[in-house]
Amino acid sequence: MISIPDWPDVPPTQRGEGTIPLRYQDVAQDGRARLVALSPAVGAVVWQSVIHASPMARAMRDTGVVPILSRLILEGGGGPISVQHPMHGRGALELAHSVDGNGAVSKILLNMWVDVEAPRGRTHFPPPDGAGEPIRVGRIFAEHVFSRPFGPPGERKVLSFSVAGGPSVPPLRYRWRELEDVLALPDGASALDGEPCPAPAPTVFSLGDTDSNQHVNSLVYPRIFEEAVRRLHEHGVSTGAILMRGIDIAFRKPCFAGDVMRIEVRAFRWGEGFGAAVSLGPDVPPGASRSRPHCCARLYFSDG
Repeated sequence: MISIPDWPDVPPTQRGEGTIPLRYQDVAQDGRARLVALSPAVGAVVWQSVIHASPMARAMRDTGVVPILSRLILEGGGGPISVQHPMHGRGALELAHSVDGNGAVSKILLNMWVDVEAPRGRTHFPPPDGAGEPIRVGRIFAEHVFSRPFGPPGERKVLSFSVAGGPSVPPLRYRWRELEDVLALPDGASALDGEPCPAPAPTVFSLGDTDSNQHVNSLVYPRIFEEAVRRLHEHGVSTGAILMRGIDIAFRKPCFAGDVMRIEVRAFRWGEGFGAAVSLGPDVPPGASRSRPHCCARLYFSDG
């Protein structure tokens, strides 16, 4: 249900490795890593080990161009693992462009891939068979669109970006996906909800949800979307053994401290597991039309 683009064939200067520490809340009681534990790997493996030491960092600093996260895919892997041993990630990045319906450049993108592994183990109890052998605990794809977020409104769109004498438009063409595409149920899924169902209470953001980029941190969204498991409970699904194993999020615009938003959920069954199509938009009075969502996601829950 969750599909990650194939890794690119790029030189060593566009690849990196890094270590990702674990906290107790990052590993579920069955020993599988929670998806929210994987997201920091993008920073540790790609941003810190590749970008910060590359000509791209200087180009961004000199031009005021910043890659803004527009899509995040997290896929969980196996277990068990122990919180006492950090995860290890290897990653890669690639520049690309997308085009509009007329074939003109519409976006310049920075895409990132990370594979995360950890030694098989347990935090407590006897060690499992094969303790110490490396196992894949997750995969990540992060799509970014270059922008000038601090420039005048009419000058924020970036249609060219050159790094160390390279081409102003990266030659690789990337297929752009619209925000609402992620809400489509996967082939073979059986809808449990005919229409999206508003959450019974709004989502209210505070300073505790923000970061130094002056908006709600991107890692907050997977956490609040994971609460879609409540809708599965309302359909009679036994939730004690299921865990979110995949999430595909598309971002349109950020949320800020003080924003009052409302989640809408459409649950479905898919294969041996369950899923949910989720959107987050401004809270409006009953019967009023909702504006376009700030972000949308498709989630997959499994018991193994």
